[in-house]
Amino acid sequence: MVEVFSGRTLLNKESVVVDPEEALRNKVVGLYFSAGWCPPCRDFTPILCEFYTDLVEENDPPAQFEIVFISSDKSSEDMIEYYHDMHGDWLVLPWHDQYKHDLKKKYNITAVPKLVIVKESGEVITDKGRKQIRDRGLACFRNWLEAAEIFQNFRG
Repeated sequence: MVEVFSGRTLLNKESVVVDPEEALRNKVVGLYFSAGWCPPCRDFTPILCEFYTDLVEENDPPAQFEIVFISSDKSSEDMIEYYHDMHGDWLVLPWHDQYKHDLKKKYNITAVPKLVIVKESGEVITDKGRKQIRDRGLACFRNWLEAAEIFQNFRG
């Protein structure tokens, strides 16, 4: 994942610039393609928030998992409002970064919402993250962790 965002800027929920290499190293990464105007996105985002909170914020030690939101909103203002109102405390690719189009092409995103789970290298573990979370909850993370070949004391 570090290679995918190399030289890019990511922001956290406080709009502070985050170094992708540091933030995504040795983690399973969920690329969350979503938009505030999309009813299925607005339906799934709270579920993803709960999943992320349970894995990262309430797990000790925190799971080696991070989400990067890639917006399909129509304006920067729409993206910021949706991100701050509904999203968890994860990262975002700035709305003005045209790299989002390259990512959509690279991961074959034709509709939102789409949660693509990738290894640190950017290789796809599954492009069905949304369905897996809905069907299996936290149990799907263990499979992603094994596929990513990241070892940690995850007790989920």
